[in-house]
Amino acid sequence: MASFKYALRDTARLIFRHWGLSVLTLITAASVLYILGFTALFSLNVRHVVSRIEGGLVVQVYMKKDEKPGVVLEAVKENPTVRSVRAISPEEALDRLRAKLGNQARAVTLIGENPLPWSVEIQVHRVEHITPLVRDLVVFPAVEEVIYSGRLVERLSAISRASSTVSGGILIMAVVISAMVIFNTIRIAIYSRKEEIEVMLLIGATRTYISLPFVFQGMFLGAGGALLAAAGLWGTYSSAVNAVRSALAFLDIIEGGHILYRFFLLLFATGATMGWMCSWLAVNRFTSRAMRPR
Repeated sequence: MASFKYALRDTARLIFRHWGLSVLTLITAASVLYILGFTALFSLNVRHVVSRIEGGLVVQVYMKKDEKPGVVLEAVKENPTVRSVRAISPEEALDRLRAKLGNQARAVTLIGENPLPWSVEIQVHRVEHITPLVRDLVVFPAVEEVIYSGRLVERLSAISRASSTVSGGILIMAVVISAMVIFNTIRIAIYSRKEEIEVMLLIGATRTYISLPFVFQGMFLGAGGALLAAAGLWGTYSSAVNAVRSALAFLDIIEGGHILYRFFLLLFATGATMGWMCSWLAVNRFTSRAMRPR
């Protein structure tokens, strides 16, 4: 307990002794974590919008006249990329056509015999699964035509891949920059107390006893930066959501409070963990060198 009190007291002394550097580190960590959080939110929203559009994409398979979809249904149900499959009878297809035509549905009754064939509606788990599925479907002799949004599928796949690549690269850069800033701050603090730490090691102080204040300093700076970043993201994201809702009302972006709370909690944990790891590496590296025989 006494060691913990000492660590907290010494942590406050470390932060206020180099308050200018601490404030600079806090602001830098907050800025980098803000970029990290904004990029993550952007990536999540792109993935969310793409998944919603994916869920609405349907592959329509039209059978030849007098052909039933039994063979196609059996083959599709065994495909692991398929989420749902449903056969549409000519009668149901005619009812749908009448519902779409509305007041002009009388024209359908003039046709007499139902000209519509059997069809199959297929939904897949991911948009990139559609093109291989279509290739497998067109080879069936009983299949007359396969209709799907080919260009939309290709664009969605490209958007999903590009957003994942760009956001992943920015995330890695943000983590590395923030880690380097915190690491160098802790290293400067250690070297400012170099002689004091060496004396403490000589009189028998444990490495844990010496390391705790620096580890706490890194955790406080990382967690503080994460809190500032979360506060900035909350205001910015709320404004961005309102702007997108006004301009593009059809876009279904993430707005649920519980999702954002969990995201901000994860961001806070990331900042604290990153500060802890960087400070521990810095102080462990120094104490290992100081304990080597000369």
